[in-house]
Amino acid sequence: MDGAGWCLFETALGPCGIAWRADGTILAAQLPEADSERTRARMAQRLPGVDEREPSLAVQVVMARMQAALAGHPDGLEDVRLAWDTVTPFHRRVYEITRAIPPGRTRTYGEIAQALGEPGASRAVGQALGLNPFAPIVPCHRVLAAGNAGGGFSADGGVATKLRMLQAEQAQPAGAPDLFGFSL
Repeated sequence: MDGAGWCLFETALGPCGIAWRADGTILAAQLPEADSERTRARMAQRLPGVDEREPSLAVQVVMARMQAALAGHPDGLEDVRLAWDTVTPFHRRVYEITRAIPPGRTRTYGEIAQALGEPGASRAVGQALGLNPFAPIVPCHRVLAAGNAGGGFSADGGVATKLRMLQAEQAQPAGAPDLFGFSL
C-alpha cells in the first residue's frame, strides 16, 4: 500500500500499535501484547506488505490522544478517521454504535444488538468486537456482558485489561456504586 505504514508507541498499558494510510486514515490500532516484540509481530502479521515507519504529524496527534485516553484522560476519539472499507457492513455498524459510547460509560452486548435493531444478535456483536481492528479507538472495552459482567476481551490480559481500562476512565455502569463489584 503506497504511503501506508505502522509503528509502535508507549502507553500506560504498554506498547500499542497504529497503522495508517497516506491520507492519515487509520487502518488499524492494536492494544498491547505481552511485550513490544509481540506487539510488533502482531502488527506485521495483520498488515503484510506495510512497513514499520515514522508516523506523520496527523498520526502522531492520534497517537498522543490514544496515550492520553489510556492514561485516564477522557477522549472519545470519535473524530478519528477509520478505514471502514476494511470491515464488513455488520461490523461497521457494531463499531459505530460502540464508538458512540462516551468514556466512563458502558453498554452491554445486548444493548448494542438492540441498537442495531437485531435483539438476538448479542453473540454476533461479541464476535465483531473480538475482531475489532481499531481498539481502543473503537472502545470495545466499554461493552460488557449481561448484568454488567466483564464478558470477554481479546487483548493481552483479557478481562483484567478491560477492567483496568474502565477503571482508568472511572466507569460506572448503570449508576453502580463501585466498579462492577470487582477489586482491581
